[in-house]
Amino acid sequence: MAEPTIPTSAQGSAAEAVPGPRDHLALGDRSLREHTTQGVLINGAFQVGLTFVGFSRHFLIAAFLTAADYGLWGLIYTAFAAVLFFKDVGIGDKYVQQTETDQEAAFQKAFSLELAWSALFVLLVVLVVPLFSVLYGRPEIILPAYLLGLAVMASPFMAPTWIFYRQMRFVEQRTLLAIEPVVGFLVTLTLGILDFGYWSIVIGAVAGTWTTAIACIVVSPFRLRWRYEPGTLREYYSFSWPLLLATGTGVLTVQLAVFLGEATVGLAGVGAIGLAGVIVTFADRADMVVTQTLYPAICAVRDDVDKLRESFAKSNRLALVWSIPFCIGLTLFADDIVSYVLGNKWEDVAPLLQAFGLACVLKQIAFSWTAYHRAVGETKPMAVNGFAAMITFILVGVPGMLLWGLSGYALAIGAMAVVQLVIRAHYLSKLLGGFDIARHSIRAFVPCVPAVAAVLVLRLVETGDRTAAVALAEVATFAAVVGVTTFLLERDLVREVRSYLRPRAAGAA
Repeated sequence: MAEPTIPTSAQGSAAEAVPGPRDHLALGDRSLREHTTQGVLINGAFQVGLTFVGFSRHFLIAAFLTAADYGLWGLIYTAFAAVLFFKDVGIGDKYVQQTETDQEAAFQKAFSLELAWSALFVLLVVLVVPLFSVLYGRPEIILPAYLLGLAVMASPFMAPTWIFYRQMRFVEQRTLLAIEPVVGFLVTLTLGILDFGYWSIVIGAVAGTWTTAIACIVVSPFRLRWRYEPGTLREYYSFSWPLLLATGTGVLTVQLAVFLGEATVGLAGVGAIGLAGVIVTFADRADMVVTQTLYPAICAVRDDVDKLRESFAKSNRLALVWSIPFCIGLTLFADDIVSYVLGNKWEDVAPLLQAFGLACVLKQIAFSWTAYHRAVGETKPMAVNGFAAMITFILVGVPGMLLWGLSGYALAIGAMAVVQLVIRAHYLSKLLGGFDIARHSIRAFVPCVPAVAAVLVLRLVETGDRTAAVALAEVATFAAVVGVTTFLLERDLVREVRSYLRPRAAGAA
């Protein structure tokens, strides 16, 4: 199926005739297409820098920790996250989607729910973490997990970022959200250098979240006050319970993986799983930038299937331009990452990186599907997706890890990626009117074929010992071939995006 195109004559005025709630959007004299495209660039600029900061925060700190220390942090975070993961039930997303007349009241109701929900989870942390300490046989995780509870209570006071997000005021939103990773990075690395061990990560998280919370309170357009009205909880519950179920299945899967990991490969193996996951999440960043920028715009056009289909197709193509080459490159250069960046103490990570890279390729296809279902108020597919992934891990991952350790875990990750891709394809076809995800995504793999071939040819003709310089030359070759091929394949899409960035003639709006 051919990708939808935008008639040149319709790029300006027709884009403005979009049905749906749009009065709250801070578009200025731009069309929704133009504002969204510029928002992607703004978010992308912030995300590139902040992703590097966040990645470095969790990656570079490994240089100051032993594998066992990093594994202990993994247990602390896993125990804490077992409770925390249930906290994100889409209250902010529902606030962005709503169209109430009194927006300050709508914000205060959402803030009140977030505040109550956060307080509940601090209590759950106090009650549940000791149970995990017994399960893991590690009582030393209790105190740092309790300290992380302070970070939870900062989150409701960051709610003013929802206001800027809903209005598509991306500069203000991103500036506020940039505070936490920057402060967290500085505190974490400083304490790591001072030999605070895993405490450096814990204290860095608390410092970053509360610094952000204070800044949000100061600049909030609406007053932060308690407000509850009959029917509010029911409205948010119908939107959030499938998200809660999806999160719950994800938490159970992670806990089972950590428990089996420590039992089969030890604490260092748990650290290897955690570090591999940190590296692979780097691939999600482009998709996250595009998806997060699009969500308020998707909410504004949620009644127009044609625009939903078009925005999904083009945004996913743009995101795959980065994520597919990154995932394939991760598989191709996993051994070099271990040898020349992480060091031999992380040699067990290389096979995991290769497996995660291949699974991540499937994960990136239609990554933004959840935003489209949230925008139309259909969150049940996410619950189905999470439940299916959990069952797959139980059937594949449990026996696999018992028999083959980390290799069994890698096999389970691949199986889960396949199952979830099938589910995404099914629900997207229903939502977007027969959308063919396979034909849409195949073009993202084309630039990687000559790039991989070029690297393999270089490896065939290599003589002598492999060095860091040789590895860097191969990485540069891979990136150059992917870049040139991608530009040739997607130049029409690039040209269209550029058209949204050109200054308008006077009166064009």
